Amino acid sequence: MDKSTTLRLLVATATAASLTGGLVVLAAETAAATPAKYADDFNGDGYRDYATGDSGSVTVTYGTATGPGTTTKTFTQNSAGIPGTAGDAGGYADSFGSDLANADFNRDGYADLAVGDRSEKVGSKAGAGAVTILWGAKSGLGTKATRIPVAHKAHYGFGTALATGDFNGDGKADLAVADGVSTVYVYRGGFSKSGTTGKVTKHVPSPGADHTLEPTGLVAGKVTKDKATDLYVLGQGYKNDKTTQVAWFLRGGSTVKSGTFTTYDASAADYSPAGVIADFDKNGYGDLAVGDTPYNKGAGSVVVLRGGASGPTTSYRLSQSSAGVATAATKHDGFGSALSAGDTNRDGYPDLAVGVPEEKIGSVTYAGGVHVLRGGKHGLTGAGSQWFSRATQNVPGNPAQYEMLGLSVRLRDLDRDGDADLLMGGQTSYPSILLRSGPTGVTTEGATETSLYPGFPQ
Repeated sequence: MDKSTTLRLLVATATAASLTGGLVVLAAETAAATPAKYADDFNGDGYRDYATGDSGSVTVTYGTATGPGTTTKTFTQNSAGIPGTAGDAGGYADSFGSDLANADFNRDGYADLAVGDRSEKVGSKAGAGAVTILWGAKSGLGTKATRIPVAHKAHYGFGTALATGDFNGDGKADLAVADGVSTVYVYRGGFSKSGTTGKVTKHVPSPGADHTLEPTGLVAGKVTKDKATDLYVLGQGYKNDKTTQVAWFLRGGSTVKSGTFTTYDASAADYSPAGVIADFDKNGYGDLAVGDTPYNKGAGSVVVLRGGASGPTTSYRLSQSSAGVATAATKHDGFGSALSAGDTNRDGYPDLAVGVPEEKIGSVTYAGGVHVLRGGKHGLTGAGSQWFSRATQNVPGNPAQYEMLGLSVRLRDLDRDGDADLLMGGQTSYPSILLRSGPTGVTTEGATETSLYPGFPQ
């Protein structure tokens, strides 16, 4: 059971508030290396669109010149042309939409959406899992959908995690898929609506007889300075019979090569780790920021693995105990539950939004909030960081018990003015909050509530 599911079960037993589903995710922003101008422009109109997944469904909100519009469409496996069976499958809750990844897979000028469903029963194989590509078109997603090929095994959870990128540097979008047991599959482009793909390679971690790794997340981005996209596999490990959290580096290139294993928590597991790659210090190498929520009795932290010429190098850790961070670290805050990177103040350095969904606000438990940590020449820091909750001046509403604001965050230039705006959400029974940014960073002036959920970006 992943962290978000656990949190939702906690809320369900602690309050009578109705919850509207399981894990919600937002398709990862992936640089377009294809004919589509944007890797998330599903209808080819030149505006970026917004895909979010819930347990059993995917919703796309189409973009406009000023950001998200009002045109939306929701797909389930009961929708026309979507393969598979909706609902409970062999004792598993429906996870269609539990992870998403977008790119123009067939290079036709329309972005497409890969949808993971780790619970899908395939034939007689319960929990085998599947990945379906919803193809973009002038009318948007939904005109056709195709499953990508795999030799299915029962209970392997194919589609547990997805990521897109140009992993071999040939200019075509590739797709990485993890199962829930041991293997990462890299499907090379091009893809076709008939179901064919390029070459498929399998990558299984082998860090040693005393150490195993079960994939729970994939994070794609440029770490080294070559033209290929690199990949981090996040997972639950075991070393000498102790549970660990591990980031395994796979270096992109004509051959995807296994690299460093980094154990960033040697004493606990996290079944739904958040991670994002960005060049926080602008040295030309991408850094991995990964949430370590079990750290310090659940107070949480973010570990940053600095990028280098051949992959990760040194690391550092940030938490609510770091200088400049507004709130104090207390057990079970969940600092690092959600992460997103973007430049909020136009200084050229990516900043990092960090969700803290279990933060107590005044006397209100599990109210939550979001920190924005600044990037700079030495990397991320708490100096000059910002803190937002329902108690922040001009933010609409009041802190609510079990809202868990910060369960999902998104930094994205919604109004196309050159800086990343902050979209933050909690349980989906509450509206999200949109804060615009400017030259000094995120501002609460003009803060609004929105039905657009930020999701769980990679």
